[in-house]
Amino acid sequence: MRPLDEKTLESIIEQITHEVMLTVQAQGGAALPSAAGSIQPGEYLSHVKPVVSAGADRIASTLGARPTDGSLSHMIDHTILKAAASQSEIAQLCYEAKKYNFISVCVNSTNVSLCSDLLKDSDVLVCTVVGFPLGATSTDAKVFETQKAIRDGAKEVDMVINIGALKSREYETVLNDIASIARACHADGAILKVIIEAALLTDEEKVIACQLAKVAGADFVKTSTGFGPGGATAEDVALMRRVVGPGMGVKAAGGIRTYDDARKMIEAGASRIGASASVKILQGAAS
Repeated sequence: MRPLDEKTLESIIEQITHEVMLTVQAQGGAALPSAAGSIQPGEYLSHVKPVVSAGADRIASTLGARPTDGSLSHMIDHTILKAAASQSEIAQLCYEAKKYNFISVCVNSTNVSLCSDLLKDSDVLVCTVVGFPLGATSTDAKVFETQKAIRDGAKEVDMVINIGALKSREYETVLNDIASIARACHADGAILKVIIEAALLTDEEKVIACQLAKVAGADFVKTSTGFGPGGATAEDVALMRRVVGPGMGVKAAGGIRTYDDARKMIEAGASRIGASASVKILQGAAS
């Protein structure tokens, strides 16, 4: 990636943000006009069902997302990130992930090795978090944490952006932070999800954060840590999907506890769900 000076980068971001916000306001939050073949928020389920009915056993909703079999379980990162999580709770998480065929378990980096061992004979991936939950650690620390987690077996990394730098309009700092983690992930075949902590941002800042993640080479943008002042909303998911387009994943996380919650996020454009109530969500889907 060719380095951009701060003035040039800020000019590009401001222009893109201005255009996106004008379009969103003019359409009252409706989906942006799409290129031919693009899928808009609210259309994901209707597009997937006929393909599965026709015989497909794998669906890729975006370039950034891992292939899925069309089932809700394979869109869920089964998550436990609380500080007091015991090894027995981590083991139970992995057992449930294998039983219900969740795409991954999402855990703190200290638990990556254990999860990797417990899941070695399954298709369940290990996802971890970096710079979590504040995003305020240095880029060097985030890179080291990422590389160590991948060595321990992580295949996906959910990093928190430098929220203070974003709000200070230090866009080059944010861009370099994300790009550094993206390079560390992609060098070892892992994918990167960028947590923007949407509840702390204005709509304009959400647009800028998503654009920076896209330019930096991330695979997903993600709504929330689950430890901030608010979790995922369908409105934020729809906005994020409009900004990044169909070529990136969008992960909704934080406060998703029921099947109806998950369905709303998917209809808004989410291609991945992060939840600790994953089993309950599937039980709701079945009923």
